[in-house]
Amino acid sequence: MADVVQYRLERMVDELDDLERRGLFSRLEIAEIVKQRRKYEYRLKRPSPLKQDYLSYIDYETQLDALRRLRKKAVAREGGARGNKKKKQSFSDFAGVSRIVEIYRLAVTRFKGDIGLWFRYLEFCRQRRNGRMKKALAQVIRFHPKVPGVWIYAAAWEFDNNLNVEAARALMQSGLRVCPTSEDLWVEYLRMELTYLNKLKARKVALGEDEGTLVRDNRLVDEKQWRDENKELFMSLQDQKENDVGLNVENKDSEMKLDLFRQQGLSVLRTVYSTAVEALPSSFSLRKRLFEILEAMDLAQSEEMRKEMLNDMKRDFSTEPEYWDWLARLEIVDPRSTQEMSEGETLLSQTQIAVQVYEEALKNVPSAMMFNLYTKFLMGVIAPKEEENQNSVLSNHTVDYMSHLLTVYEKAETMGCITEDLACQHISFYLQLGRLDEARKLAEKLCNGKLSDSVQLWLLRVSIEIRSVTNDSPSPSKADLLSIFELLRKVLMNVSISKAESLWLMALKFFASQKHIFEKLVEMSLFSLAKDGGSDNGFSLSSAIINFVLQKNGIQHAREMYKRFLALPRPGLAVYKNCIELESNLASTGDKDGLVNARKLYESALATYDQNVSLWQDYYSMEIKMGTSETVTAVHWRARKTLKDTTAFIASQDL
Repeated sequence: MADVVQYRLERMVDELDDLERRGLFSRLEIAEIVKQRRKYEYRLKRPSPLKQDYLSYIDYETQLDALRRLRKKAVAREGGARGNKKKKQSFSDFAGVSRIVEIYRLAVTRFKGDIGLWFRYLEFCRQRRNGRMKKALAQVIRFHPKVPGVWIYAAAWEFDNNLNVEAARALMQSGLRVCPTSEDLWVEYLRMELTYLNKLKARKVALGEDEGTLVRDNRLVDEKQWRDENKELFMSLQDQKENDVGLNVENKDSEMKLDLFRQQGLSVLRTVYSTAVEALPSSFSLRKRLFEILEAMDLAQSEEMRKEMLNDMKRDFSTEPEYWDWLARLEIVDPRSTQEMSEGETLLSQTQIAVQVYEEALKNVPSAMMFNLYTKFLMGVIAPKEEENQNSVLSNHTVDYMSHLLTVYEKAETMGCITEDLACQHISFYLQLGRLDEARKLAEKLCNGKLSDSVQLWLLRVSIEIRSVTNDSPSPSKADLLSIFELLRKVLMNVSISKAESLWLMALKFFASQKHIFEKLVEMSLFSLAKDGGSDNGFSLSSAIINFVLQKNGIQHAREMYKRFLALPRPGLAVYKNCIELESNLASTGDKDGLVNARKLYESALATYDQNVSLWQDYYSMEIKMGTSETVTAVHWRARKTLKDTTAFIASQDL
């Protein structure tokens, strides 16, 4: 291995001599370069070099080459100031890039399956233009023919850099034969073909033989319409009559040239569309992307093609909610049928058409997903985002859409498509409208129905009850408090603690100052924990109650409370850690009982969780901070003796 490394270093002598001779690096700097390269070369010659070894070497050489170029520019500026001629490129100008390419070659040879490394190699070759790109692309295609991105990258390089359309087309078609189910390949192939046609047309325009573009631009359409409506501003009527014949001939020629490209573009799109649909008949996202390309291009008979694509989508995807949602939202951005209306009237008309589409969708796909998409659309109409312009014409009909949204929520419930999310949206919308009583009745109805096990719905219902009680009086009566407690007890006793975390926290916070009811909550929690057991991690109900008691009544009451929880059969590791942290904090402030109680808690926890490494580590750390050498040694010895795997424990001590 040493001989190979020495041989590789000796091959760098000419480059290093050239760097020193040209004054780019000093002898000490070159010695450091040799030292670093020797280190990296030894890493690469290990029996199993890591990927990071190659990347680190590449990063070092990249930074070194960047420094060389900066210093070369500085030397050139100094030489120019002295009147010296510009020096020709020498061996050292190419050696750095060649070395980086060689390291990349070794890396991708060893890690052939790392596609990210291959793309990094390709990007370097593309940026440096070192002549290795074709060979690198051939290699990555050979090793990863099933990766669509490889074919797209290769075709894009041929198309943009080499300006070789035939090679780019051949690569794309080869990729489609290997990966016929890749949406990206179909879409990018179509874009490439249409881009090529558009470039040809742009060339004709530049030569004065054609006009226009294949890319749709509504501003040009509006401008042409305005010019046609105001012809008298541009020429006199007499001049217009004299030139009518000549203009008609020129217009016919121009239209024929224009239609030639537009017709060819349509033919390409139709061919790719039919083949792509045949390869991926069930991909709705592919249809959407192809449709967007059609919308962006100005092709011959595009309206007929548009109708054909929409009919195909309706035939194949009429049972999917995503299709109907896309079709309805398409009406909002499609100005075809309302060009003569004002902006506000257009938006209103489009919104009404979109609503009709959603209503038709509910007849075809009466599902919870369809209702969810419908209500989300209506909410966007009623309360648009801040960045969207609120049109005055549309805002005048907001009340109608609010009423319609409530009708949709009711229809979802009637048709049996109500879900937890839709139910919460329905109730929350009533609250946004300020209709508290209706929200309260609806929440009660839904909680007593098939969604009775929905914690989120119960949380909303209880919060509404609390708001109703507190709105009537700042200090609720005992009867009101008991009614809310009974409501909570009804759900808390039937739902597991892990699911009802938010309900428990709401109950503890609301009844924290009500000693009698808070004690009832504690009894309920003891019963639930005895049945389900405590948590080892995550939310701990017992810890939450202890913290509430600590804040309200002080440390003595908190100690009494945690003793009650620790007396349960399975209190859980989380409550042990919480109590240990509490006592440790007190011990660090000088509380004499804190350290004693913390040790007792550790011993009690380790009786159940004796193989928990982090628990032993925390115990050991506490003794180091607050204990004696004897207690530290004792904990260390016991941990080494008890733990089956002491690797992590010993490693934590070394750190």
